[in-house]
Amino acid sequence: MGTAERCDTTEEGATAHVTARRGPEALDRDIPAGGREATSGRADRPAQEPSAYRPLWVTEPARRRRMPDPVRTAAVRAVLIIAVTLIQAMVAFLSTLAGSWLAFPMVISSVVSTVVATWGALDVWVTRQVWNQRHGVVSTPSSTARALRRERRRARRQARQAERTQKRIRRRGGAGQLSHP
Repeated sequence: MGTAERCDTTEEGATAHVTARRGPEALDRDIPAGGREATSGRADRPAQEPSAYRPLWVTEPARRRRMPDPVRTAAVRAVLIIAVTLIQAMVAFLSTLAGSWLAFPMVISSVVSTVVATWGALDVWVTRQVWNQRHGVVSTPSSTARALRRERRRARRQARQAERTQKRIRRRGGAGQLSHP
């Protein structure tokens, strides 16, 4: 985008391609201003390589978490069913306009397919709800489920610690125990 290319013809008829860059304002944001110089295809002046390596693409972290596998499977299934339903509806419409014998069976199959597509869309919603219920909500700092899990863990830890203490007291033969439970 920031390059201008022109062809110079020498007296022998050879064509030399010259590429010139604009000033630093034309460079990309991630390449330093002094990184690239004007390049030339002439034999008397060798072309300079760019000093900064620039990848073709930059991998960015995902903004949202990936859908769970069962939910993704249900969503793919629903999309395929809905696509087939739309194709059937279009074929039914066009065959009705053409007065074809195929119109009636296609209308009937489109109605049935619409019911199945509705089921597919509901299946995605139900699968997502079931997954959330089984695996808890996505943990965010304000999540109630996270606090409940933390409390349960703390209670289990305390119970294990009390049990270990009781076993230790029993092994000593009651030494250090003030009263009998």
